[in-house]
Amino acid sequence: MNKNELNPDASPEAAFGARLRSMRESRGWTQEDVAARTEYSSVHVSAVENGRKPPTLRFARGLDRAFGAEGANSFESEYREIKHGHLLEGFPEYVKYEGRAAEIRLYEIGIVPGLLQTPAYAQVLADSAARRGSITSEHADERVAFLAERQAALVRSRPPMMLVVMDESCVRRQVGGPEVMRAQLDRLAEFAELPNTVLQIAPYDIGERRPFDLPMNLLTLSDLSVVAYAESQLRGHLERDSAAVLPLLAAYHQLQAEALSQAASAAMIDEVRKGIP
Repeated sequence: MNKNELNPDASPEAAFGARLRSMRESRGWTQEDVAARTEYSSVHVSAVENGRKPPTLRFARGLDRAFGAEGANSFESEYREIKHGHLLEGFPEYVKYEGRAAEIRLYEIGIVPGLLQTPAYAQVLADSAARRGSITSEHADERVAFLAERQAALVRSRPPMMLVVMDESCVRRQVGGPEVMRAQLDRLAEFAELPNTVLQIAPYDIGERRPFDLPMNLLTLSDLSVVAYAESQLRGHLERDSAAVLPLLAAYHQLQAEALSQAASAAMIDEVRKGIP
């Protein structure tokens, strides 16, 4: 049977497929053999190999188990390089800084910040994006898994100091129904009690004194340098120039001064939770 010629330079997905074929043929395996070892169909293996379908995290991990690949040479590592190409500009680099930051400052509007989301809350948001056609259902699951990895990176012997200011809409806007929202509010209350956290809510009546109109992330690194990350609907921007970052840090301090105290914020969260039927 004639086989398609693969051009690994055509795209990252094509390079992934070409590597899969090369490793498969070096083992003397058929596509059916790979399918049996990864619990996918041979049709799926062929589609990825020929670049007709992008790889998923689950499939990449299945290939690593089948071929014994690991580390920088793993299919999962290659998948993440492809995946990062679809993320907003600046975000992959931001995540690398986030995982080793000494201090994390977050401001969010409308939804609970990702690092504080429960799996169920995160899954509802991802599934909603899939229903709208923004992402596929597989990508929705991968988005939740990626968030879990970001959260896990913060669980270390010396966890970062986390200062979080949420717009009141984050706790008032119900996501996923009563059960999901109740558990999410419980998670926020637990977060506020940790020794390395400060949680504040910026109430609606802050009005024009709110210094940010978009979510803002500020990271202080071990060398005391600060990086900032902000994004719109279409693009993200990572800023490392101190001349640009320091005014944002000053604005964050102003935001904290206008926000409710942690005690008052916890009381509001408890009030909202009690109001959920």
